[in-house]
Amino acid sequence: MSEATSGTATDGRSATSHLPTTEVPVEGLPPGFGEGVAGKAAFLIAIAFSIFQIYIAAYGSIPSQVVRAMHVGFLLLLGFALIANLRAKSLPAKAVFWGLGVLGFGTGLYNWVFYTDLIRRSGFLTTPDLIVGTVLVVLVFEAARRLMGLPLAVIAFIFLAYCFVGNYLPAPFIHRGYDFAQLVDTFAFGTEGIYGTPIYVSAAYIFIFVVFAAFLERAGMIALFNDFALGLVGSWRGGPAQVCVLSSALMGTISGSGVANVVASGQFTIPLMKRFGFRSAFAGAVEATSSMGGQIMPPVMGAVAFIMAETLNIPYAEVVKAAIIPALLYFGACFWQVHLEAGKAGLHGMAKADLPNPWDAVRKHWPLVLPLAALIYLLFAGYTPIFAGTMGLALTIVLILGTPLAALIGPLAFRIVFWLALGLAAASFTKFGVNILALVIVALIAACFTFKGGRETLRICIDSLAEGAKNALPVGIACAIVGIVIGTLTLTGIASTFIGWIISIGENNLFLSLVLTMLTCLVLGMGIPTIPNYIITSSLAGPALLELGVPLVVSHMFVFYFGIMADLTPPVALAAFAAAPMAKESGLKIGIQATKLAIAGFVVPFMAVYTPALMLQDAGPIAAQFGYPVEVAYIVVKACMGIVLWGAAAVGFLVRRMALWERLVAFAAGVLLVAALPLTDEAGWALAVIWIGWHYWRARPVAGTA
Repeated sequence: MSEATSGTATDGRSATSHLPTTEVPVEGLPPGFGEGVAGKAAFLIAIAFSIFQIYIAAYGSIPSQVVRAMHVGFLLLLGFALIANLRAKSLPAKAVFWGLGVLGFGTGLYNWVFYTDLIRRSGFLTTPDLIVGTVLVVLVFEAARRLMGLPLAVIAFIFLAYCFVGNYLPAPFIHRGYDFAQLVDTFAFGTEGIYGTPIYVSAAYIFIFVVFAAFLERAGMIALFNDFALGLVGSWRGGPAQVCVLSSALMGTISGSGVANVVASGQFTIPLMKRFGFRSAFAGAVEATSSMGGQIMPPVMGAVAFIMAETLNIPYAEVVKAAIIPALLYFGACFWQVHLEAGKAGLHGMAKADLPNPWDAVRKHWPLVLPLAALIYLLFAGYTPIFAGTMGLALTIVLILGTPLAALIGPLAFRIVFWLALGLAAASFTKFGVNILALVIVALIAACFTFKGGRETLRICIDSLAEGAKNALPVGIACAIVGIVIGTLTLTGIASTFIGWIISIGENNLFLSLVLTMLTCLVLGMGIPTIPNYIITSSLAGPALLELGVPLVVSHMFVFYFGIMADLTPPVALAAFAAAPMAKESGLKIGIQATKLAIAGFVVPFMAVYTPALMLQDAGPIAAQFGYPVEVAYIVVKACMGIVLWGAAAVGFLVRRMALWERLVAFAAGVLLVAALPLTDEAGWALAVIWIGWHYWRARPVAGTA
C-alpha cells in the first residue's frame, strides 16, 4: 500500500515535513495539506473520509454500490483539493480544482440519493444520469493524470476509445459497437466499470490497512523496526545494507510500501550505506529492491493481495500462504548478495558498541506488536480482512489513547491493572461485537480531553486519520481508473483474443507463454503502478495460464511478482529512479544493480509454475512418493541453492573473486536446478557441489596468506 510518510519520530511526531522534494514526482503531491483556510478544509475532508470508511468497515449499513460511489467521491474531492492547495499557482486555478473536487463528490452523493431509482432504471438512463456519469468518467481520468501520471491515463483512454471505434477495426479486433448511453451505464453506474471490484477492494480493505499503517507509524513502529534491525544485523558483514533489507522486510509486515517507501526510508539508509563503503549504485539498489519487496511480505503485503483474494474468491489467508516462501526467498537473496558484495569490497559490519540492543527496543515498544499480532491471528482464524483490519486499527487507537492515561498512574502495579482492564475490555469485541470496542474508544477520548498530554495524543490520532486518507489517494485513484480497462475487457470480449493467443503458444511451449506474460507485465509496468498492472495483466493472462494447467493462485502470483519487478527493471525502473537523487547516481545504473539483487523475484515465479509446492499449492511427484512436506522442503532447499549460485555469479564473489568462466558455471548450475526437466536436478546438484568444492579449494592459499 502506498504511503507518503517517512516514519515516525520517537516522540510520536510525523517526519513527513522532512521528506525531500523527490516525493513530488513519486506520489504526484508534495507533503502536507496546504496553508490557510483551504489547507484546513482539505485536512478536515481527509479526516471525514477516514471516519466514513472506518464507520462503513465497522458497521457496513450502507449498500455496497453507495459505498463505492462515495469512496470515489471522497477520492476526487480530496485529490482535487490537494492539487489546488499544493500544486496550483494562481487563485483561478485553485478555484477550478476545488470546483472539480466538489463536482466529483457530487457524483457520489447522486448515487446515494438516487440509489433506488438508478437500480430501477438500470440500462435506461435519464439525461441527468448521462451528465453525471460523463462527468464522473472525465474527472476520474483527470485525477489519474494529475496524481498518477500520464501513462496510466493514456492506457485507460486507449481502452475507452476502443469501445467507441472498435466496430470499425478489422478482425479479430472488431466488436459489434455500443452507443454512448450503454458505455456511460457500464463505466459510471455498473459494477464492471469505475465501481468494479478494484474500487470495492479499495473501499473495503485497502483504505483501512493504509490508515492502520499510518497509526502504527505515528505510534512509533518505525522506530521499533529500525532499532531492532540495527541491533540485530548491523554488526553483520555489510551491516548498514543488511539493516536496510531487514527493516524493509519488517515494514512490509504492516504496509506493502512501494516506490514511496524508497523515498521515505532511503534518506537514512542510502547515505549510511555509502558512508560505510558501498558503491552508490549498489546502495540505491538495496533500498529500491528491499522496499519493493514489502509488497510481497506477509501478513499484510500490498494492495494487490487484497484485490487478488477478491478476484479469485478465496480467503486472504490463502494468498498469504502462497506468498510466504517466495517472500522469504526474495529477502534471503537480498541478504546473501549484500553479504557477498561486502566481502568483495572488504567491508565489515558496524561496531556492536554503537548499536542499540534489539531486545531493548522490543521491550520498550512491545505493546505496538499487540495490534499486529491480533491482526495476524484474525486473518488466519478465518475472519475477513475488513474485520481484521478494522479491529487491528481499533486496538492500535486504544493503545495510543491509553498510553498518556497510564502515564498518570504512579505505582507500576496500578498501571499493570489499568492495562489488563483496558485489554480485557478491548478484547471483549470477539464476544460482544464492535460496539463494546467503540465504547472503550469513546471513553478514552473523553478521558484524554481532560489534560494536556491527552489532548496531544488526540492530535496524533487526528493527524493519523488525515495522513491515512492522503496516503490512500494513489491506490484509490489507480483502482478507479483501471475500472475503465476492466469494463472494456468485459464489454467487448477483447480479452478472449489475447487469451487465445497465449494458449495457442503455450500448447507447444508453456515457457514461451510465461515469458510473453512476463514481458507484458514489465512493459506495462514502465508506465503504470503495480495495482493496475496486475489487474490488467491477470485479466488477460490469468485465464490463459489456467487453461495451460497452471494453478489459479500461482498464475496470479506470477503476474503480481512481475508487476513489482517492473519498478526495478530498466529502462524506466521507478523505484530505482526514486533512489537516484539520494544515492547521487544514475537511475539506470541503480536499476541494473536492483535487477541482480531481485533475482529471486524473477526466478521464483517460474519455479512455482513448474513446482507449485513452492507456493504451498498443488503437490507434485515427490509428494506422491515421500509426502508433501518432503516435497516442499526439497524445493525450498533447491531454490536456496539456486539463489546461492546466482548471487555468486551476479556479484562475482563467494569466498574470493571469481573469473568470468566461474560465474558462468555457477549460473549454469543454478539454471539446471530450477529447470524442472528430467535429470536437470541431478546435473545441477552435481555441478553445484563440484564447483563450490573447487572454489573453496582454490581459495585456500588466499585464506592461508590472510
